[in-house]
Amino acid sequence: MTRLLIVDDEALVRAGLKMILESADDLQVVAEAEDGADAAAMVREHRPDVVLMDIRMPRLDGLAATREIQALPEPPKVVVLTTFDLDDYVFRALQAGASGFLLKDTPPRELVQAVRVVAAGDAMLSPAVTRRLIGHFAADQRTDRQRLAKQRLSRLTDREVEVLVAVGRGLSNADIGRSLFMSEATVKAHVSRVLVKLDATNRVQVAILAHEAGLLDG
Repeated sequence: MTRLLIVDDEALVRAGLKMILESADDLQVVAEAEDGADAAAMVREHRPDVVLMDIRMPRLDGLAATREIQALPEPPKVVVLTTFDLDDYVFRALQAGASGFLLKDTPPRELVQAVRVVAAGDAMLSPAVTRRLIGHFAADQRTDRQRLAKQRLSRLTDREVEVLVAVGRGLSNADIGRSLFMSEATVKAHVSRVLVKLDATNRVQVAILAHEAGLLDG
């Protein structure tokens, strides 16, 4: 059972999200918070696996709340939910340590699947946001970005680079294992080492580096 915390200042939104999420047998909403200022305390008390976090809230916004949560020991995964798909929010949410970024009009089935994906340790972005994100990083100052990205990737082994590319292509751990003939446990170990070596918070940041280095071209 995956334990969930919903953080949103609108009661109707929280109720709707809870109804959608608990329609799945493997998801349980263990707590709700009406402001980001209460989020970290709720995490300490209820120990959720995944937090669904609104961005715009009156006292403490979701980006600051995400940073507070990620500073806790063994923090849960955070999926940022918002009605706004502005690039600035995407970048700031990822920098704050979010593992997912979804719009509130995401269909219920996709929302449930996104929570499952994030709980399993993968990252989830809405496809439209992903295209804009990668487009931004592929546009300006490509040469400098590529040079810096390649410098960071030089510390990886050949096998870790193969895993990095697969992550950049959006493959799950199971899919990576099948394509590279490794067990899923071995893939997870490689992904963990890649994150540590690159000082990356999540798989999305790793995917961006792969794009910047030109490893996904063609």
